[in-house]
Amino acid sequence: MKNKNFLIFIPTFNEKSNVKLIYNELNSLDLKFDILFLDDDSPDGTGIILDEIAKIDKKVKIIHRKIHNKGIGSAHIDGIKYAYENNYNFLITMDCDLSHSPKYIDDFILKKDTADLIIGTRFVNKSSIESWNIYRKLLTNLARFATLVLLGIKFDATGAFRLYNLNTINKKFIKLITFTRYSFFFESLFILYLNKYRIIEIPIDLPSRVYGSSKQKYNDIFLGIKNLLIIFLIRIFNRKHYKIDFKKEN
Repeated sequence: MKNKNFLIFIPTFNEKSNVKLIYNELNSLDLKFDILFLDDDSPDGTGIILDEIAKIDKKVKIIHRKIHNKGIGSAHIDGIKYAYENNYNFLITMDCDLSHSPKYIDDFILKKDTADLIIGTRFVNKSSIESWNIYRKLLTNLARFATLVLLGIKFDATGAFRLYNLNTINKKFIKLITFTRYSFFFESLFILYLNKYRIIEIPIDLPSRVYGSSKQKYNDIFLGIKNLLIIFLIRIFNRKHYKIDFKKEN
């Protein structure tokens, strides 16, 4: 099978008001790519709308999962696996609510050959998170500080707007990921960072969720703190735990 170039991955849960909007935004870009939506059994009918889109556009692919509480991290893991299994060269991951504006995809693509992982960062443009409430600003900045101090990661570790260079990142890194909810974002980044992959950032503006409501709950925050401490202990006492064995066969 020949390699394909770009896949854009978007996980969904109760996003019926957004999927057509983001599809139209992406479709308006003068770029060639496939789009993969993964829907977690949305009770609001998101999956039905996605199927309607896929019927009229062959570049749109749909994965329907029957259990909707597997976690956002597990959705991203499935999206990354799909990209490898279907021989894509680059994978771009983003949210469905248009807080991740498709206009930045051009910036990701321009930098695609300069790094293994490109992250859209909220911490360069001063105006990026101005519209957020104080509570969300506090949590985001605390998360950034914690991942920097505990994991040594200077990047925006909790953001989902990323480009993976699948030509250069060994797919074995997926097997090292243990957390399937929001902790996936800083754990997967730490794995790539620890294995000395080239990581860069591009500045983005990130408004409050544009449509709908956030899926992140208080339990996710406490679980994230717990998982961050677990990774910190692994970093101190067992760094080999997250090392990719390049010699071992798949």
